[in-house]
Amino acid sequence: MSVILEMRGITKEFPGVKALNDVTLSVAEGEIHALVGENGAGKSTLMKVLSGVYPAGSYTGDIVYDGEVRHFRKIRDTEDVGIIIIHQELALIPLLSVAENIFLGNERARRGIIDWRETHDRAAELMARVGLKENAETLVDDLGLGKQQLVEIAKALSKNVRLLILDEPTSSLNETDSEKLLGLLLDFKAKGITSILISHKLNEISKVADTITVLRDGAAVARMDCRRAEPGGGVDEDDIIRNMVGRSLEDRYPPKGDRVPGEVAMEVRNWTVHHPLHSERRVVDHVSFHVRHGEVLGIAGLMGAGRTELAMSLFGRSYGRDISGTVAINGAPADLSTVRAAINAGLAYATEDRKTFGLVLDDTIRRNVPLADLEAIADRGIVDTHREGEVAETYRGRLSIKSSSIEQRTVNLSGGNQQKVVLSKWLFADPDILILDEPTRGIDVGAKFEIYTVIQSLAAAGKAVIVISSELPELLGITDRLYVMNEGRFVGEMPTAEASQEKIMATIIRSGERV
Repeated sequence: MSVILEMRGITKEFPGVKALNDVTLSVAEGEIHALVGENGAGKSTLMKVLSGVYPAGSYTGDIVYDGEVRHFRKIRDTEDVGIIIIHQELALIPLLSVAENIFLGNERARRGIIDWRETHDRAAELMARVGLKENAETLVDDLGLGKQQLVEIAKALSKNVRLLILDEPTSSLNETDSEKLLGLLLDFKAKGITSILISHKLNEISKVADTITVLRDGAAVARMDCRRAEPGGGVDEDDIIRNMVGRSLEDRYPPKGDRVPGEVAMEVRNWTVHHPLHSERRVVDHVSFHVRHGEVLGIAGLMGAGRTELAMSLFGRSYGRDISGTVAINGAPADLSTVRAAINAGLAYATEDRKTFGLVLDDTIRRNVPLADLEAIADRGIVDTHREGEVAETYRGRLSIKSSSIEQRTVNLSGGNQQKVVLSKWLFADPDILILDEPTRGIDVGAKFEIYTVIQSLAAAGKAVIVISSELPELLGITDRLYVMNEGRFVGEMPTAEASQEKIMATIIRSGERV
């Protein structure tokens, strides 16, 4: 199999940080090559070097593509030779149609005038190739995340892609959409298209990858062949993890200890929430549940089940309209009418979207950590900057946030460290009940273990922790009890010790058949 890409001795430095250190990468034509590593290992930086986001001259080393040394100075240079990157944050314009997005910057035009017939016909062909059955004139805003990801891939195909780079393509997708996308990559492989896949989901990598390159601390530390045919061949996930983190993780999940849940911390009864725009639609439908002090409670369900809507509506009515039902915290009626009231009542909510709602990205760790309880570091309404710094340093050490200092902007932290800043913010507020919505989304296995350890320590300290996650193994590994949610309702409850992925999915399917 011929080599389509070689990156030789790539070194990339930022002020005070060597992001890539003499990295060499070789990719065979027509293969799916996985790039794995902890957050901050240099995966995305390496791909930005390859795709022209970081232009030639801003790094040292050589890029050899199709047997020729290349000096890509902008993204257009790489697209012209068939290298297309799809970033984790999709580059789509919601209020334009699918066809307009596919050909954005690459318009089908004659004499400067867009040929709409050709645009829609060609878009329909590309959509069919990726399995999209919608009309080409459908607005992107009307598509789910899984289908939006397919629009991005159709856009790549419109540019005659030869080497497709996907950065965490399934991080926001449910299991069904993830399977479809992985199947599409295998179809592309059969047609000779090469793919580089960046992912933290090792089970997905094991399904589709031919070769794995592992980065750690900006260096390529291992190359693993997944296609070995001899007995015991292929790659074991534990081997990948050892190379990623530089140590063995004997257990993916920390021990729960011998803690016994105590009194009920929060009880919710008949909680009902209507869609903020379509008032006739119930997104949460008469949900009742409770969580105890010292308990980790999981909420499982497919994407769109209403889990995030439930969490946000409880946290100061941050989502929905015509909300009804009652909430008691520590046995007394709770006022959750505003975010401030919810915080004062002892409730915290770590959002699934840390970049939009969880952090002030352009601000520092120092400024982000105390945000949920500024009164605790203020004197007569004025923030005590010395106290602010002390708090930030305390939580930086307590949660092992990897940064140059507390003055580092959170936008420049890895995903795992950003999540630790979000958790620090809420830990400083000292809530009784924490709702953690997808707390490990887009985070590597090493950082996941650290966050799981924080969750278990919170429960051991008597806090009530509610974890919403789309990763069923995660819920089974860290929770004490589970509720299963489907179409806005709780359709099952079980002790985690009696639960399995099959039992959870069967509960969801049976509840859908009863509707």
